Amino acid sequence: MPTNPDPGSLPESPAIRVEGLRFEYPGGEYRLEIDALRIDRGRKVGIIGASGSGKTTLLHLMAGILLPESGRVTVHGRATDRLSDRERRELRLREIGLIFQEFELLEHLTVRENVLLPFFLSRGLGKPDVAHVESITTRAGIHRYLGRRPRRLSQGERQRVAICRALVTRPALVVCDEPTGNLDPARSHSIIDLILETSAGSNATVLAVTHDHGLLDRFARVVELPTLAGAAP
Repeated sequence: MPTNPDPGSLPESPAIRVEGLRFEYPGGEYRLEIDALRIDRGRKVGIIGASGSGKTTLLHLMAGILLPESGRVTVHGRATDRLSDRERRELRLREIGLIFQEFELLEHLTVRENVLLPFFLSRGLGKPDVAHVESITTRAGIHRYLGRRPRRLSQGERQRVAICRALVTRPALVVCDEPTGNLDPARSHSIIDLILETSAGSNATVLAVTHDHGLLDRFARVVELPTLAGAAP
């Protein structure tokens, strides 16, 4: 059986807490500042803002891909800056489902292998739930492509593979960067349904950056990031 934590069994702290966050890319062309942000467990949160407001950067900080210059980002009670590289990697593999804009698929693997990649990278996850894999890949419309390589897929199909990979471990936190950016409106709604309904089954938290304001009524909370002084235009 998988050993990734059941969201209901984790300590009673917020899913995400941001305090006094300051982050600036080299060269000082961009700066993200957030004094305080709390996201409770199980909440479904949409994140919006103009280009350059730091939406993707914030997600990367929440996932421990980036570390704050000052301040603190705490995920499930653990400050990311106090974790080693290995510990942050394990946090992402075992507790966070990541959906990137770039998809980050491995071209030498089949679609099935890309979906199951977290299990190859972390033995602590145990074995995949075959019924769950069948369910999410069927609902995402990629089940018939499981034996293909990503290069034979459209952009929308590749995006759906990345979404299934993020959901396959039933993570406690799902972090999505424009999860419907390459999908038509009908498919966008079905994919958001898949993300939200799969996450609700395990009381997982969902953070989703989106430019599609037509999807915002699906989220219990919407956080808008301002374009900050010092940010790139």
